[in-house]
Amino acid sequence: MKNMKTANHVAIILDGNGRWAKKQNKPRTFGHKNGAENVVDIAIHAKKRGVKYLTLYAFSTENWKRPASEVDYLMKLMIKFIDDKINQLMNEDCKLNFLGDLSALPTATRKAIEKGVEKTKNNKSLFVNISVNYGGRDEIVHAVKDIIEAGYDKNMIDEKLISDHLYTKGIPDPDLLIRPGGETRISNFLIYQIAYSELYFTDVLWPDFDEAELDKALEEFSNRNRRYGAIDESD
Repeated sequence: MKNMKTANHVAIILDGNGRWAKKQNKPRTFGHKNGAENVVDIAIHAKKRGVKYLTLYAFSTENWKRPASEVDYLMKLMIKFIDDKINQLMNEDCKLNFLGDLSALPTATRKAIEKGVEKTKNNKSLFVNISVNYGGRDEIVHAVKDIIEAGYDKNMIDEKLISDHLYTKGIPDPDLLIRPGGETRISNFLIYQIAYSELYFTDVLWPDFDEAELDKALEEFSNRNRRYGAIDESD
């Protein structure tokens, strides 16, 4: 592994919690709970493997369509996650950040998020970005509105300006996007940022996606040839 190419920024769609629970004849909330427990373990291993940014798709703008009881559980689970894991994140020098329209979240959830961000703001070893009430198209719409409201001339609008108005401002684009759970879709996640990202799909459900599975994804990434639209002279 010493000579492996490192992914600086890894993004993961946290998929498969509900199906994982169903296989065990448990409620979907049981899957969400175990999926949340997996986050810090994967973050710590990612840091060990040289990853600097880890962006996780936890709750999309479309997830509000789920049953109200499940949504309520997920909002409270975020509070519990921060309360339970904040000291561990501090010990690992992980900086917590949240991407998405946080204004729509319940007050208690927003306050917990603010607490987590504030407490870890000086950490630098790994930047953990959790996407909550996030949608790629919604993010672009927000960026366009902000640019218009700021009064930019159309000749000033370029890729950098748009990037600077996304939720991911200041964060490099993902090198690798991983989707556990068996689906082979992007599901409206980081659709502007993953233009040249490598994509990795696996049937392993998120609660079962362990350190060894992350290693497989990183090894696959290391073996790929990223061309960014150019021609590889070796072909």
